[in-house]
Amino acid sequence: MDTKLTETATLAGGCFWCLEAVYAGLDGVLSVRSGYTGGEDPAPTYERVCEGSTGHAEAVRIFFEPAVLSYRQLLEVFFLIHDPTTLNRQGSDVGTQYRSAIYWHSLAQNAAAQEAVAALARAGTLSGPIVTEIVEAGPFFPAEESHRDYFARNPGVPYCRLVVSPKVAKFRKHFPSLIRG
Repeated sequence: MDTKLTETATLAGGCFWCLEAVYAGLDGVLSVRSGYTGGEDPAPTYERVCEGSTGHAEAVRIFFEPAVLSYRQLLEVFFLIHDPTTLNRQGSDVGTQYRSAIYWHSLAQNAAAQEAVAALARAGTLSGPIVTEIVEAGPFFPAEESHRDYFARNPGVPYCRLVVSPKVAKFRKHFPSLIRG
């Protein structure tokens, strides 16, 4: 058993508003921060990342309690709420900034991610091969403050109603035991 009190996970699976909204509702998650990772620009901004010119992915950095919520459970949620078979795309969001990626912070996370992908591939339930990148975590740049808790602050925005809300509902339906509170 992992005796660390907290652990960090970094995941990219399309728009970071979707990921943040789901992970913020998990019991054992201490905080979730939207941001950018995996690129070359030393000072990425939302505008440049959206243009696809920085090499960064929209991602979330999650701080969680492994005694309450395991890394494997985080990955199970991750694979439920996005499509790991579409290269550089999630729904109508297209570009490398919307890629599917797991950025590991330890060799144990790398092994868990590799096994999760292998198990999902063996299950044969997906529409195509898994294209999720599994790479070591690098610098993470927090997104601008206007993106923090975006769904919680803007549930009526059309993108939130049409894209984020269904992902949150799907998570709540499939993982009721992981919901905070």
